Amino acid sequence: MSTYEQRRLENIRRNQTLIKELGISKRETAESARKPPLKKRKLSPSSVRPTSVSSRIASAPTKPAYNEDISLDTERPAARKKQKNGSVSVAKVEPERALYTRGEARSEDELAAIRAGWTSRKPTEAPPTRDENGTFHFASHPTFTPNKSPAEVLREGAFGGSYFRPLRSRQLGITVEDDWRELPEAWIAGLRTDTYLTNTGYDPEINKYRVKCGQSIEEWEAAGWIAHEYDIRGWFQWYCRFFQGRRCDDDERQVGRWERCVGPKGRWRRVLLKKYLQLGVRSVTDEEGGGDEEDAAEVSPVVHQTCHHWAWEVRQDVLDAAWEGRL
Repeated sequence: MSTYEQRRLENIRRNQTLIKELGISKRETAESARKPPLKKRKLSPSSVRPTSVSSRIASAPTKPAYNEDISLDTERPAARKKQKNGSVSVAKVEPERALYTRGEARSEDELAAIRAGWTSRKPTEAPPTRDENGTFHFASHPTFTPNKSPAEVLREGAFGGSYFRPLRSRQLGITVEDDWRELPEAWIAGLRTDTYLTNTGYDPEINKYRVKCGQSIEEWEAAGWIAHEYDIRGWFQWYCRFFQGRRCDDDERQVGRWERCVGPKGRWRRVLLKKYLQLGVRSVTDEEGGGDEEDAAEVSPVVHQTCHHWAWEVRQDVLDAAWEGRL
């Protein structure tokens, strides 16, 4: 008998003696051997200790959809307040209030007045001026400084080509279509309207950065944030009309939304600039001058497309300021 077999037999005898001393039967040992291993208990979200998360990350959109707005805009960033003990608490800021009560009925006269109002308001302001950095300036609203015109947004690719598709408004009970025809001919000359404007399905390949982002007009209407008497399609339609000189009572709200998204302190401008800093990208291409846009495309195409929908893009002077710590 080999040394290995002798040790094996000794181990068997030792184990049998131990089993007898413990009073364990062979049946019990066989049953325990057949039992499956214990599964690890899954922790519920409430039982897991939360980790520290910035308000920006915590409020990031969970799904891409389409149109000019994104889910983050429905909820302002959480306010951070320092406690006496040095800890920081996060207080959620209330989202923007709905403009109307859902399910509110409209009479035929009201619907007729709303429809008439979309085109009856004539331009009262001169066109904006544009500075050497490509930024537009509106005399009536000096804090509103987009750097993309409506024509540039559409021609470069936005909203999956579906912004002016036939729109069924559940709030008004009507379908709106062909309102793209009010756009100046120069803005859309040479564009295939069924591809870039009225595409019935959202096509990310139409978008400048080839990605999907934002929410649908229907979602914004369901949330109560569409001012139907002014612009049934939302912010970008408002911008098209504002750019041409129309002014209305919804201007302050819409300018405020732009400021919170891509204004000098807007969340998406800051998010995008921080991504440039994190990736070490120090230059951008002036798209109006042509050239290689490879660097810009590598820095979060989704956030780039989001800012594009809000008529703003990163320009070199802004990026330089970010690198100098002047975000």
